[in-house]
Amino acid sequence: MARRVWLAGHRWLALGLGGILILSGLTGALLVVARPLDRALHPALFVAEGDPAARPQAWESLRRTLAAEFGPRASFTFGPPRAAGETLQVRVRAGQWRGTLYLDPASGREQGRRGEQEGVVAIVHTLHSALMLGQTGKAILAVTALAYLVLMISGLVVWWPRKWPPSLRIAFDKGVLRALFDLHRNGGAVLALLLAVSIATGAYLAWRPIGNWITLAAGEQRVLAPRLPAAPERLATPKPSAATGGGPASASLDAMAAAALAAFPEGRIGFILYTPNLDRPMAIRLRVPDDPHPNGRSTVWLDPRDGRVLAAQRWDALDAGTRINSVVYPLHTGELFGAPGEAIVALAGLALGGVGISGIWLWWRRRAVKQRAVRTAAGRPGAATPP
Repeated sequence: MARRVWLAGHRWLALGLGGILILSGLTGALLVVARPLDRALHPALFVAEGDPAARPQAWESLRRTLAAEFGPRASFTFGPPRAAGETLQVRVRAGQWRGTLYLDPASGREQGRRGEQEGVVAIVHTLHSALMLGQTGKAILAVTALAYLVLMISGLVVWWPRKWPPSLRIAFDKGVLRALFDLHRNGGAVLALLLAVSIATGAYLAWRPIGNWITLAAGEQRVLAPRLPAAPERLATPKPSAATGGGPASASLDAMAAAALAAFPEGRIGFILYTPNLDRPMAIRLRVPDDPHPNGRSTVWLDPRDGRVLAAQRWDALDAGTRINSVVYPLHTGELFGAPGEAIVALAGLALGGVGISGIWLWWRRRAVKQRAVRTAAGRPGAATPP
C-alpha cells in the first residue's frame, strides 16, 4: 500500500513539473556545447585583433568613449580577458540599449556587439536560468528543484530492491516499452544524486533568496556594501564634466582599479562594476589564487567620488550564502573540474532530459494500452451496457 502511494505521488508530481525539469536538463547540456561552439563560429567577437602583448587601453579612456555613445547615465560591467588574445567584454545597461560589446583590449576598438537577447547562447541561457520569465521564472525553478528532491526520494523508494545487489540490466530484447522502463527506473536510481546536485546548485544560482536563507541558517550576517562616508565640501555637489560624458565628475577607473589590486596584490580583476551613481560604493571583483570561481568573488568597494577603498573582502570571508557561490557556480557549470567536469554536466543534463521524457512516454503508452483494453472489452458480445 505504501509503495503504491509513493508511486502515485512520484507519477503525478512528475507529470506536473517534469516538463520544467526536462527543459532545464536539455538547455543546460546545450549550453555546455553551445558556448565553445559560439566562440569557434564567431572569432570576431572573441579573438582580439590587436597584439596580445601590447599595453591595454586605459579603463577611464574606455569608459569615456562608451559614455559618449550611451549617455552619462549608462552602467558598464568591464570583463577583462581571462587569457591572452581574448577580447574585452563590456556589458552595457543604458536606456536605449542593453547588451555586450566586444573590444580589442589594445586599441579599444569595437569588434562587435550583441543585444541582451541576441544569439542562441543568450536565448538558451535565459530559458535555462529563468524560463524567460524574469524573477518569476527563477522562483519557479527553485520550487521545481525542491519538487525534484521529492521525486528522487519517491523514485528510490519505488525502485528499492528487496534483494541486493540490484539488477541494473536494461532489457533491449523485450520491446521498446520494457527498455524504456528499465532505462527510466535504473538510470534514475543510479544518477539520482548527481542530478540532485546539478538541480540544487542551479536553484541556488537562479534564486537569490536561497543564499540569504543559507546565511541565516549559518547564524551569520550578510556582508553588504559599506555606506559612503559624508562627502567633503568639495565633493558634496559634483559638477558635470565633459570628460565624463556630461555626468558628474568621479574618480578615475584606472586609479580605482589600481587601488583594488593593491588590496589584493595576488589577484586579478574579474569585473569592474561601474555605475554613474556617486551616492553608493562602486565594486570591483577580483580572483585570488585559491578562489575556485572563474571570475573571482573577492570584492573591493570604493568611494566613486575620490577612489578611496571603503572595504575589501576576500571570497572566503564573505557570508556563507555568498561564500559558497565560489564553489557552487563552477560546480554547476562543470568548470570546477575542467573539461571532464563540463562533459559530466552535459551528460547529466541529457540524463535528466532522458529520464523525464522516458517517464512521460511510459505513462502515456500505458494509459493508451489500458484505454484500448477497456474499449476492446466493452465491444465484446455479452458485455454489460450502461443503463
